[in-house]
Amino acid sequence: MTFTNDKAIYLQMADRLCDEILAGTYKEDDRIPSVREYAVLLQVNTNTAVKAYDELARANIIYNKRGLGYFVSPGAKEQILTERRRDFMDNRLPELFRQMRLLGIGIEEVCKAWEQ
Repeated sequence: MTFTNDKAIYLQMADRLCDEILAGTYKEDDRIPSVREYAVLLQVNTNTAVKAYDELARANIIYNKRGLGYFVSPGAKEQILTERRRDFMDNRLPELFRQMRLLGIGIEEVCKAWEQ
């Protein structure tokens, strides 16, 4: 995974795991890779992976079964979708509209590109 400088690595890792949940790689109550496995996979320090998993556990996206590992929480996919849609509508879409206005791009042009 290539990390960017605009967000902490542990948050990017959490986002990636959420992407995998949304894509269906992990479903409700599926076991996800251990902290160590995920750290090795993404070539990061184990402490960074721990922070990512802690973040997801605090958000109730994953839960820990003592001695067995981490699992996807029931309703996690819907929770991720709800949060990401809200973020898109509140933060990304206004900037997109601003750029469209500046560049003189109409909604018809966007719809045409969307259909292609």
